[in-house]
Amino acid sequence: MAFWSRKKSNTDSIAPPRLNDDAESKELLEAELHYRAGVTSVIDLIAPASLQVSATYLRLGTKFVRTLFVITYPRYISVGWFSPIIHFNNALDISMFFYPVKSAAILKDLKKRAGNLEAEIMADKDKGAPRDPIKETALRDIEKLRDDLTQGTEHFFQYSLYITVYADTEEQLDELTADIEDMFGSRLVYSKKVLYQAEQGFNSTLPMGNDELAVLFNMNTSPAASSFPFISFELTSDDGIMYGINRHNNSVILFDRFSLQNANMVVFATSGAGKSYAIKLEILRSMMLGTDVIVIDPEKEYVHLSEAVGGTYINISLASDSKVNPFDLPLPTEEDAKTEDIIRSAVITLKGLVKLMVGTLTSEEDSIVDRALLETYAKKDITAESNLKDIEPPIMQDFLEVLEGMEGGADLVLRLKKYTEGTFAGFVNNPTNVDVNNQLVIFSVRDLEDELRPIAIYNLVNYIWNVVRSERKKRLLVIDEAWWLMQNEDSAKFIFALVKRCRKYYLGVTTITQDVNDFLQSEYGKAIVSNSALQILMKQSPSSIDQVQKTFLLTEGEKYLLLECGVGEGIFFAGSRHAAIRVVASYAEDQLITTDPKQLLEIEAAKRDFAEQREAELAGASPAEEGNV
Repeated sequence: MAFWSRKKSNTDSIAPPRLNDDAESKELLEAELHYRAGVTSVIDLIAPASLQVSATYLRLGTKFVRTLFVITYPRYISVGWFSPIIHFNNALDISMFFYPVKSAAILKDLKKRAGNLEAEIMADKDKGAPRDPIKETALRDIEKLRDDLTQGTEHFFQYSLYITVYADTEEQLDELTADIEDMFGSRLVYSKKVLYQAEQGFNSTLPMGNDELAVLFNMNTSPAASSFPFISFELTSDDGIMYGINRHNNSVILFDRFSLQNANMVVFATSGAGKSYAIKLEILRSMMLGTDVIVIDPEKEYVHLSEAVGGTYINISLASDSKVNPFDLPLPTEEDAKTEDIIRSAVITLKGLVKLMVGTLTSEEDSIVDRALLETYAKKDITAESNLKDIEPPIMQDFLEVLEGMEGGADLVLRLKKYTEGTFAGFVNNPTNVDVNNQLVIFSVRDLEDELRPIAIYNLVNYIWNVVRSERKKRLLVIDEAWWLMQNEDSAKFIFALVKRCRKYYLGVTTITQDVNDFLQSEYGKAIVSNSALQILMKQSPSSIDQVQKTFLLTEGEKYLLLECGVGEGIFFAGSRHAAIRVVASYAEDQLITTDPKQLLEIEAAKRDFAEQREAELAGASPAEEGNV
């Protein structure tokens, strides 16, 4: 190789090459080649360790790779048909190639085909043969396409669609391939695996724009547009309340939870992710539509909201005057609701409460408690023939008196006496005196000891369930920090039964928890999720994200969204649809529902300043002016 140099002179002549320059250039070139051989480039970093080409797949490093191509489509295909493939829970490479075809060439061919079909139809008619719907349909389609192409409303393309699948093993690759083929087949779209073209198929889905397979299908604009890959779910309906903004397309997520197969909802998030904020916003907006709401508040987070809307706030504690009797019974509202069945259901529920109070029961103790509960009701003349509207329910002391007179009940009496005479006396040993005749009723259990919280929540949920069954109306029940109840099998079983049965009483149950692992590791916790048509997932901790991903079948992208999203952001599930959500509130709503301690202190300070200003105005006003002030 010769290297020439241009030397500028007055005559602008070209100097001949010099031998010593040529040798130096070769030496420099060789040195540069040796240098570049030892430099790591971007290609070296991203290239696989090896590439093995087989008949139907590639072995790319440790990954197995296979490409599928679509060969035919049905006569009609709906918009968004490709969405299940796009949201498929596995890594995919998708390539679409569009080759424009001039309309003149297509119109000429369509004219010829239309003429042939018309001739065939006329010939069949002359012969007296029955009409052929297939030919008539084809002729109508061709004529419509000719009109659209002529008017310029449609254009014609040759279209290619390729999908490359990645797997860790050959068996997994076959399974994923079968899943994708099934999804295509369910929409009458037929695909095939590459054969002796695995490398060309893989290259066709690389981001280089090379179509090495060239498997083409004729398609006009409308069906081609239906394959548009950037699909985002809409969760907007004509009724319901606004839950937030769809982060995919900034549309409004407007939904009525009572329009689904059930109105239950679960909310999973870490502390401070905005779960209570989102639920309080839902409560406020639901009340505007006439829905009654009952809340079990473990941290006194709903007191400000209750004051703002005139709700009933009931504090349940050892020193509180508000009492709830676990022996209360619901009033029968249905003709087929028998008093005997109501008593039997109450006994089963009370046995679960007793187990929470005393711990595990032996088979003998379980039998004794069962008989004692029935006799306790009988002691108050509550039997299968009783009218539940005219009864006086027993209390815990009545139950202990019955136990004391039964053989084998002495040990149970000793373990239960602290709830009637000991430290916890009065907690569950009084008639019910709370009034729940309000649109918003909040039960606070913050001032209870941790030992008593599961018992109190269980008792309150049972009382609320009795209220719900006594009068059917549109209601929401919010159980915050529901993981307390998942720690015990009987309380978890009771909540699960409530979630399953509440639909017929026009009730929607919302369970909120930040301890996702404890909730989902319970078989009843998973069943509650399965029986909740609405789910909201907000920011998750790395320790629980794998369990959440497995339970809700999240993609890798959705998994990382939950790890990295901000406060008030997450994923909103409504039946089979879901979308990324951002919870938003107006300024007035935010002032009522905020849980930010700094913001709450500012609100309290503003209240004090206003009260002091008011007192000062009243103090400086004359008696005549005081009335006006």
